[in-house]
Amino acid sequence: MSAVHTPSARRELAYRSSNGVDVFLLWCPSDDSLAVVVIDEAAESFELSVTSNEALDVFDHPYAHAAFRGIGLAETPVEAAA
Repeated sequence: MSAVHTPSARRELAYRSSNGVDVFLLWCPSDDSLAVVVIDEAAESFELSVTSNEALDVFDHPYAHAAFRGIGLAETPVEAAA
């Protein structure tokens, strides 16, 4: 018998939408991790793992943080946002 790993659902802590861009701040209770997920109207997306200290700044300025980290759209797969 093999064990099946089911990822625990992440919880939405904050959400905003502007000019066709949706931004989510998500928390995963199973490992206490945080992430900011960005999805634009063309369905291109990226996800940034964040610490609690930087979470709101990354949520407010995800493109700046992605550029600083060298991440472009669609370079990181996004799991289900909710």
